[in-house]
Amino acid sequence: MPIKIALPKGSLLAETTAILERAGWGLSDYREGARSYRLSSQRFPNLGAKMFHEKDIPIQVAVGNYDLGICGLDWVEELLVKYPSSALVKVRDLGYDQGALYMAAARSDGVANVGELATKWDIIRIASEYPNLAELFAAHARLRRFSIYPLWGAAEAYPPESADLALLPMKTGGEILNHGLVPISKVLDFSAWLIVNRYSLKAKDMAEILSSITDNLPPAEKNPSSLEGMKMPEVTGLPFVREVPDDVVRLALPDGHQQAHVRRILDQAGIHIDDYPSAVGNRRPTSSLDGVLIKVIRPQDMPLQVANGNFDLAITGRDWLTEHQYQFPSSPVAELLDLKYGRVRIVAVISQDALVDDIDGLRGLSNESQVPYRVASEYINIADKYARSNHLGMYRVIPTWGASEAFLPEDADLLIENTETGRTIARHNLKIIDTLFTSTACLIGSTISVASSVKGERISSLLKMLGDAVEAI
Repeated sequence: MPIKIALPKGSLLAETTAILERAGWGLSDYREGARSYRLSSQRFPNLGAKMFHEKDIPIQVAVGNYDLGICGLDWVEELLVKYPSSALVKVRDLGYDQGALYMAAARSDGVANVGELATKWDIIRIASEYPNLAELFAAHARLRRFSIYPLWGAAEAYPPESADLALLPMKTGGEILNHGLVPISKVLDFSAWLIVNRYSLKAKDMAEILSSITDNLPPAEKNPSSLEGMKMPEVTGLPFVREVPDDVVRLALPDGHQQAHVRRILDQAGIHIDDYPSAVGNRRPTSSLDGVLIKVIRPQDMPLQVANGNFDLAITGRDWLTEHQYQFPSSPVAELLDLKYGRVRIVAVISQDALVDDIDGLRGLSNESQVPYRVASEYINIADKYARSNHLGMYRVIPTWGASEAFLPEDADLLIENTETGRTIARHNLKIIDTLFTSTACLIGSTISVASSVKGERISSLLKMLGDAVEAI
């Protein structure tokens, strides 16, 4: 009987590779940058493996698409908090990639412990990419009123101006302290874990496969997550300002690969920004712009953060703006300026082996199917709208966190993805059957802020500077 395991890409890959080499699996091509996400084992011919983004693995094991998985305990608990009766079973701590989730507050707020927060009647805003664990913390801490801000990441940038607390993963402690935050409560110790689907464990003989891993684990080296003896470093960039003056424009700039493009436009506009991109992870760069407060966050989070009033302007992709607007059609967020870089197509993708070549053929296949058609995407609202608009019959959207090409054809029937050239899609034996729209980077803004008599003039001035710069490049 075939057995399937979901293996992590990214930061867990190197140490997971070492574990599996000691287990003697003889996995083919399990490495960063592998040309295929599908792997085979020389030792266990009935074992098939596939590489996923770590966050996707607990879900894939819980729903039974995979019998086994390796991922961080933090993502396992994030799923189990919401779905405690799921079929996911924790088998063994693998002893590497150790860290902890801490609830942290801004040092400037002077919060010493959770008890102080429990006495407040104000809404406590908690930002995190672990929204389920954040909500569980708030309930256990008996916070009277709280609001959870789900994020793609970079939660450390939010307190105190945009949130009161941030739930963060920490390896050394300095990762939090360097951002001017102080941990007030440890929520969870984590490391890499081996997980299994409960029903697979009963139905399939996995004893030899499991023992090959667990019998060859090295002695665990505990990586303490304590903050004892750590010195608070000086924080670079702007000091924390909880109450931002009404006439100050709050601008969000992207982290990641977009930074070089943004910096080029800002330089062309004559806008000087210190420490962006930052070698030390500074998320509050200073600038030559008078009355503008800058923060660096994830592009995926920007539309919602502009909509809820944490920022007035932001630079993100039209794809993420569209994703937000499909979910919240009346959102007060609009595109103000096309920045004309980062051009990608949002496309519909199927397996190269599928016997159709366009959306009409795909519609016929889905309508003939007796089970829901599976649509995988990071863009869950765009994917949902596309499936509905094209009358794909019964369907369900599978949220992904990246490496989405891995889902076809075994774990999804259709993929909504972005592509620059299409080469990666073709390399994974997939084909494009439709283009939904083209996305470029853009400046987005709150329609409320733009119409403001207090901020409107500064926003108009910044728009003109950036627009002239884009035309000059």
